[in-house]
Amino acid sequence: MEQRTFRVHGRVQGVGFRWWTRSHALRLGLAGTVRNCEDGTVEVRARGSTAALSELRRLLESGPPGAAVRRVDDEPAADLPGEGFEIQR
Repeated sequence: MEQRTFRVHGRVQGVGFRWWTRSHALRLGLAGTVRNCEDGTVEVRARGSTAALSELRRLLESGPPGAAVRRVDDEPAADLPGEGFEIQR
C-alpha cells in the first residue's frame, strides 16, 4: 500500500470536486480524505495500490465538469487514519 497527498490547483472549489473525488476514490478502492483548503486548492490524501493512486491522479488532472484544473502536485503522505473515503470541511 502506498499513501499520497495530492494538491489540486485551479477552479476546483464550488464545482462538486470533493464529491466527485470521493466517488472515484471509492470506485478505485482507495481510503482517505478530500477537503477544500483556504488557499482555493483541494487537498486529497489517499491510500491504496500504486495503480489506483496513479489512476486517481489522472482523473484529478481533469476534474469534474465545471472544474478548470491548472495543475496537480503530489507527494508521499504520512499515515492516514481509518477506513473509507471521507469529505472533510
